Parts: sequence; C-alpha cells; structure tokens
Amino acid sequence: MSGHSKWASIKHKKAIVDSRRGKHFSKLTRAIMVAARDGGGDPVGNPSLELAIRKAREASMPKDNIERAIAKGTGEGGEADAIETVLYEGYGPGGVALLVEAMTENRNRTGADVRHAFSKHGGSLGEPGSVAYLFDKKGSIVVDATRYSEDDLLPAVEAGAEDIAADDDVFEVISEPAEFTAVRHALEQAGVEMDSAEMAYRPSSLVPVDESHAGALMRLIESLEESDDVEAVHANFDAPADVLERVAG
Repeated sequence: MSGHSKWASIKHKKAIVDSRRGKHFSKLTRAIMVAARDGGGDPVGNPSLELAIRKAREASMPKDNIERAIAKGTGEGGEADAIETVLYEGYGPGGVALLVEAMTENRNRTGADVRHAFSKHGGSLGEPGSVAYLFDKKGSIVVDATRYSEDDLLPAVEAGAEDIAADDDVFEVISEPAEFTAVRHALEQAGVEMDSAEMAYRPSSLVPVDESHAGALMRLIESLEESDDVEAVHANFDAPADVLERVAG
C-alpha cells in the first residue's frame, strides 16, 4: 500500500498550507459540533470529539472557538441538530474510485455542488454502494520517516496497530477504528511526533494513474475539498511520487 502512503504525505503537506490560511476553520467547527452532539461534550469519553479538537488545535483554532463549537453541539434544538453526515461515491479520471465525506444542513445544495465538481473535472457521481466496497475505514497515523525508524513505532504495534506502510518520506501506521485512540496515545507516550492522525477510508486495492490522468484527478479532488461542506476525499489511486508532487504543487 505504499502508493497510499505517498498520497498521505502529499495530503499532509497540503493540509499544513491550508491550515495556515485558516481555510478549514468552518469545517473543523462543524466536526466538533457533530462529534459533541453524537457522543457528548467530554473528549475523555468521546474519541471522535478528542480527535476533532486535536485537529482544531493543530490548525491554531482559538480555545474560545472550540468551546463554543462544543456548546453548540451539546445544546438541544440547536444548530448541530440540522447537520447530517453524507457519503458520496463516484469515479474520477483514469477510473479512480472516490469517496467524499460531507457534513451539511442542506443535502440538496451539497449534492449539487459535488455532482458539479465531478462533471466539470471528468468524473461521474455514482449511486450509494457503487465504490464504498473498495475501501475500509481505518485509523491512519502519518509519521516522518526521515526522523523515525520502524523500531520507534513498535509501541504502536504493541498497542494494537495492524500494519505499518512505508514510503521514502513517511510511515503510515494503520489500525482498526476501535484501536486507533490506544495506538495514538502509545505513540504520544513514546515521544513520537505525528504529522497527522485521523480516521480514513483506505483503499483495499490501488489503480495505477499516469500523468495524463493525474492532473485532472488532482483538480477534481481539490475542487471537492474546496467545498465548505466536504470534510474529506478518499481515492484508490497510485502514481509515482514525482508525478504527485508536480500535479499537487
């Protein structure tokens, strides 16, 4: 699965730039609200909320903003009650399968935006279930391979990680959703700094993509990610790292 690890590295580099611009504050706020609504306002007993707060802090979201988002999420009859989670499925250039996670209070608007992005960039929106079977939901932790060795990641394995995927630049520590929090905490206690830690849909197999399709595919993914309602985009493609660097730049 090294191809996926390459993409994990590229996505993280893009996320650093985006977070510095404050681009994702609205998305992070929505994620905190929904996590608090569904699992309560205490992050100690709510792993989803703990992860959402962590991402907000990494993006330098002010503490007051985080607390307001939690309050909105736990308040009855409030703004959070109108938000629903939607998963869109489709194909991009080169036959690449895409899963698009969204949170929205207006499903019709979001669906139209997602469909437009697929159509504009050479893709096609599919029916529910059309590509979801090609992905498994896993915990994904990205660690800088230039700073750490696989031996440094042994605490993650001891805590329940099922695999460590390696690329030239990154390690991707993979776990089942139920083990994700324990694995992340084990790495924290071992002093390992994580580039990113999230729940993600990982592809069970990869589709090779050449440069002729990679550019259009990246434009489709970026167009989807620019939507205020889209939380994450997952894809099952593999391409040389230098190609990804060129088209993602």
